[in-house]
Amino acid sequence: MQIRPNRIKHKLAEGGTAYVASGFTHSDDIDAFGPAGFDGVWLEGEHGPVNAAELGNLTRACDIWGMTSVVRINRNDQALIYRTLDRGAQGIVVPHVNTKAEAQNVVDGGKFAPIGYRGMFTSRQGYAVPDYFDVANDETLLIVLIEDIVAVRNLDEILTVDHIDVFFVAPSDLATSMGHIGNIQLPEVQDTIDDALARIQAAGRTAGTLASNDTAAKYAAAGGRFLLTGVGGWIAAGAAKFMSHAGGAT
Repeated sequence: MQIRPNRIKHKLAEGGTAYVASGFTHSDDIDAFGPAGFDGVWLEGEHGPVNAAELGNLTRACDIWGMTSVVRINRNDQALIYRTLDRGAQGIVVPHVNTKAEAQNVVDGGKFAPIGYRGMFTSRQGYAVPDYFDVANDETLLIVLIEDIVAVRNLDEILTVDHIDVFFVAPSDLATSMGHIGNIQLPEVQDTIDDALARIQAAGRTAGTLASNDTAAKYAAAGGRFLLTGVGGWIAAGAAKFMSHAGGAT
């Protein structure tokens, strides 16, 4: 038995763009979404209901379709990071990473020795994989959220931390930290997002951000290679379109 490949990590390493969807809370929904061809599923453990007990089934559903299971946790805690990986996640998203030291803490919790200090447990992804501890680091995706203006100010130092796969610029929290809650379209906020994405790329690192159908082309052109979208917007738009068409026929 070989370790499951991390689809997002490999795609990014090959210079491609990874497409990731969020909004799923049940394994059956992930299973139904599998044929869509996305690279990964973002499981929400900071603002959403996902917890350790559910991760086995959720990540197994991702495994069935070869999609990377990416879990956002709610704090930058090494034990929480590696417990989430132990439960089967192939990727970790850590919020509010504002300094180089905080970024390094993500690596320390997310990688086995000699890179980090992840606790020595086989994990779901390691069952029957004889060389798991030798290869797990290569298949573990680490993402840090750049979502505070202080992180943007410290970005050059944060970008020097090795073994982080994606530096994800989070628009809503960034706008709030700039004093513009709910106003991510303000030129000042958009300029800050664009500047952060450009600096990440200039440092030779991978940038990511949140996108919609309307903004995906813009952020892809800006160099974002980890593009996250929420399925809620698709559902709302599809429902509105359906009712509009039905209403127009009566």
